[in-house]
Amino acid sequence: MSTPLHTASSAALPYWMWVGLGGLLGAIARYALSLRLSAATAPSAGLAPLPWGTLAVNLLGCLAIGLLAGLALRGDWLGPALRLFLFTGVLGGFTTFSAFGLEALTLLLQRQWALALGYVLASVGLGLLAVAAGLWAGGGAAALRH
Repeated sequence: MSTPLHTASSAALPYWMWVGLGGLLGAIARYALSLRLSAATAPSAGLAPLPWGTLAVNLLGCLAIGLLAGLALRGDWLGPALRLFLFTGVLGGFTTFSAFGLEALTLLLQRQWALALGYVLASVGLGLLAVAAGLWAGGGAAALRH
């Protein structure tokens, strides 16, 4: 029996392989860009110690997912395998913030104001709480206070 996870695409690769290959490329791109920006924006360069690499990756991911979604909505050239490769794989490996951005904007464009606001606040607020809980559970909170 064929499930969406195992269905072969036109290139005879199972969907999970497309996701994995895309994730590999996205993660490598994120790492390379973060390294480059970290070196260029080190405190010695006079910039505030903001995580510039992460910010750039998140914003580029949002731009990319918006562009791809816009192009996909203009035609059906983006088949299931390519969609999984680009959206779930490449952009998922690059940043999941791009998916969050697209989902939040979709809710806004559908005029679901309360749901969009709740989603944004829950994602950011609960995300911070989850990171704090994980940091505390892992015993790392004290190390960050120094």
